[in-house]
Amino acid sequence: MPRPRCGRGIHSLRGRLTLANVVLLALGIVAATAVSVWGMRYYLLDQIDTELTQTRDSLGGSQLTLRQIDSLSVLSFFRERIEPERDREGSPDSLFAAVDARGEPVRVLGFEPTPAQRAFADTVGDPRPLIADPEPHDVTVGGASYRATATRLADGTYILMGTSTESLHRGVTKAVKFDLAIGTLLLLLLACVTMWSVRRRMRPLEDMVETSSAIAEGDLTRRVPSSRDPILEVEQLRLALNSMLHQVESAYRTRERSAAQLRRFVADASHELRTPLAAIRGYLQLYERGMLREPEERKRAWDRMMTESDRMGRLVDELLVLARLDQRPELRLRNVDVSRLVRDAAEDLRVQQPERPVSVEASGAVLVRADESGLRQVLGNLLANVRIHTPAQVPVRLGVTRAEDTVRLWVEDDGPGLSAEDASRVFDRFFRAGGGAGSGLGMAIVQGVVQSHGGEVSVRTAPGEGLAVTVRLPVRGLSGAEELSGRPGDRAAGEDAVPLPATPP
Repeated sequence: MPRPRCGRGIHSLRGRLTLANVVLLALGIVAATAVSVWGMRYYLLDQIDTELTQTRDSLGGSQLTLRQIDSLSVLSFFRERIEPERDREGSPDSLFAAVDARGEPVRVLGFEPTPAQRAFADTVGDPRPLIADPEPHDVTVGGASYRATATRLADGTYILMGTSTESLHRGVTKAVKFDLAIGTLLLLLLACVTMWSVRRRMRPLEDMVETSSAIAEGDLTRRVPSSRDPILEVEQLRLALNSMLHQVESAYRTRERSAAQLRRFVADASHELRTPLAAIRGYLQLYERGMLREPEERKRAWDRMMTESDRMGRLVDELLVLARLDQRPELRLRNVDVSRLVRDAAEDLRVQQPERPVSVEASGAVLVRADESGLRQVLGNLLANVRIHTPAQVPVRLGVTRAEDTVRLWVEDDGPGLSAEDASRVFDRFFRAGGGAGSGLGMAIVQGVVQSHGGEVSVRTAPGEGLAVTVRLPVRGLSGAEELSGRPGDRAAGEDAVPLPATPP
């Protein structure tokens, strides 16, 4: 089976589902990482800002001057904050500087301003915006990030305070790298699990493709097997596909059978028509060559040609009846008393064969909504088979009964009967048991007419046990008054025209 051509990109369902899951998880990891990093940074910055704000408020509310700060021994805190910074390499963790009103650094505790303090003062510049803002600001001193704030002493000196945020940024960077590493592992794991799971779940679809390919190659018996762990939607698709495949197989078998029946029908029809035509042509050639000189010979040839032409005419008429049944003509439905039709058919048989014993079981009126001419033809064909295929002394029984919504009509004889093989073909067109007389279309017409009424016909026979044909017709469309009275009522007024269902060839 050739594969469909696709352009570039992912076209398999497995690949697309895997990609969708990976993308969704990646978006989730990115969102979770962003939220966690933002929360961690906000929390750490809040701690730094709180410490700076508390120090600023304490120093600003003391109302001390820079000279008083220098003379107080309790300010060893500032000495501890300043002196270690002189020996430390790199950026200090915290900065402390005193500036005058012009923003120039001044001596604190007898120490000259350090380079870091000068750089801090130069970066801040005018300290008044820091004092006016209750929240610390971000500043960069010597390439390092700080959170800075300021306060004003009683003598007008400004104190600048800053805390490094480099450790915070390093911690955030490490957290981001860690989250990305874990996220990448999770994405790879999810991709592998998704591919395995989708392949397992998609196995029924692969079975459907394999089954469809096998059917396309001619194996109409293939069906999609059930999976061990079925999914509701896939199982529904499997059942629907198997049902469709069953219908396709049935339709194919029916078509093959119909084609075989049609070929056999055409062959039988041509054979049946060829025989009388050959006889007529032969007698005409004898007459043309002057070989029929005696009046008796010409009369015998004429009688034979008339007999063959009548036979051919009856055959053509029966073929036309079957053709009309196949073309679904309209049935003229009316309330028909089947008992009366059975009694009329029995009287006709007694007239044609007075010596044949005929018994009838048809008491009272049995109404059915049907086409009267069609039912008469059914009875006529059944009794014609009795006349042709059984001796004149063989008894015949006809009857009709009604059970619930079905009318049962039967014709039985005590003739030679049929074998099982012949009984299976009794409704085939041009079939004649034992090569007997007749056209072989009578029983096919019976089946076609009965099926057109929505009924069914069956046979029961065995060699030496006679033949019994039973016709079952549905009761439909009768009014309650007609069913109780048993009278057909106004047939002209009650006549309906309905399309005739198609009959098999």
